[in-house]
Amino acid sequence: MNAIPTHQRGDDSPVGAVGRSNRRLRGGVRLVAPLLAVLILPVADLPGPSPLAAQVPSPEAMDRVRTELEPEIRRAMVEGRIPSLTIALTAGDEIVWMAGYGESNLRTRTPATPETVYIIASTLKTMGATVLLQLMEEGHFELDDPIEPHLGDLELEGQDPDRPITFRHLLTHTSGLAGGFSPVPVWADTVPSPMEEFLQYGLRVRSVPEERVRYSNPAFTLIAHLIEEMTGSEFRKEMRKRIFHPLGMNSTDFSPSPAMEEVLAVPYRPDPDTGAQQPISRVRFAEWPAGGAWGTVENQARWIIASLNGGDFRGTRLLSEDTADLMQTRQFDRFTGPMAGGWGGRNAGYGLAWWTTTRRGERYIAHSGSVGGYTAFIHGNRDRKLGVAILTNGQRAHPHLVRLSFLATDLMAEHGR
Repeated sequence: MNAIPTHQRGDDSPVGAVGRSNRRLRGGVRLVAPLLAVLILPVADLPGPSPLAAQVPSPEAMDRVRTELEPEIRRAMVEGRIPSLTIALTAGDEIVWMAGYGESNLRTRTPATPETVYIIASTLKTMGATVLLQLMEEGHFELDDPIEPHLGDLELEGQDPDRPITFRHLLTHTSGLAGGFSPVPVWADTVPSPMEEFLQYGLRVRSVPEERVRYSNPAFTLIAHLIEEMTGSEFRKEMRKRIFHPLGMNSTDFSPSPAMEEVLAVPYRPDPDTGAQQPISRVRFAEWPAGGAWGTVENQARWIIASLNGGDFRGTRLLSEDTADLMQTRQFDRFTGPMAGGWGGRNAGYGLAWWTTTRRGERYIAHSGSVGGYTAFIHGNRDRKLGVAILTNGQRAHPHLVRLSFLATDLMAEHGR
């Protein structure tokens, strides 16, 4: 495996642009350099960040960040058996560094670049939740309203009429709806059920709301249905109109365009006996609004910028600051603990779709995503507005991406003083 960066970028080019190595970032600093051996420290042992909000790191500071981060990326790829990884770091409203490592197609030895396309998986949940909350701001509902009046012809069997499911319950995985994931290979003779058909038989109320956290993909399929009922428009169209297009996420969609397909990473899974990477089937699934979209790390970086800047992306506002803050604030104190991959420790819990935690007195958000042969992660320090986006074609690589993300924001805080 080649874990030396194959291409590194510091601009905002969409898919279809030619990848360029030895890319220079502000001030003429060259991004490609030999990997240096560094002392590997656990994230918890790194120096605590300054209480002052970090500024956008200088090119010299980012060169130091890269020098310390790259050996850890290499170690994560080896330990996590990750064939390729793309990463973007953000500060304020800028993408300050991007790079691709390893190979997106092992047979053809295709280098990964920031333009490589991966499934973004459940990181999409934070985007769908944002569209729903835009509709709340437009006056369609209140957060603690029951969802039933907005379901149209859809019925929720098994719901306790005295304990109705609310919008807040859906967004915090406390609705009592069952989990579920029903993958179908892209090349199979059958296709996943249409959303309406799936919701007719796929919604099962397992318990009353607020009894426990039960991670529910069908709950976010239901959110897509609610969006369609309230807007009278297809969920895909609303996502493009309200999220992808305003942020310039031109390389993110629910079906890869021809330009995206040309640079689509192959999903891999290690053979359980030999450890060798084996390509596996690309899949679609009936719960697709819960995570069935493809994109690039550059586009994911745009999303984390908007999320860390109170719902604003370079002057384009998605949500009011108050609603954006509410999304990123833990909703139920009694539902806490480590999230997928151990992110956030005991202080972690759910905001509205976002994971939230407090660490060393500073606030963080994150969300992961995993579909067979792919793992995605977005993470940010709210107080310093420092973000990380990572996409991989590695199987269940969450713990390694969690560690890299905390390390990256710590390094940017430390060197950006």
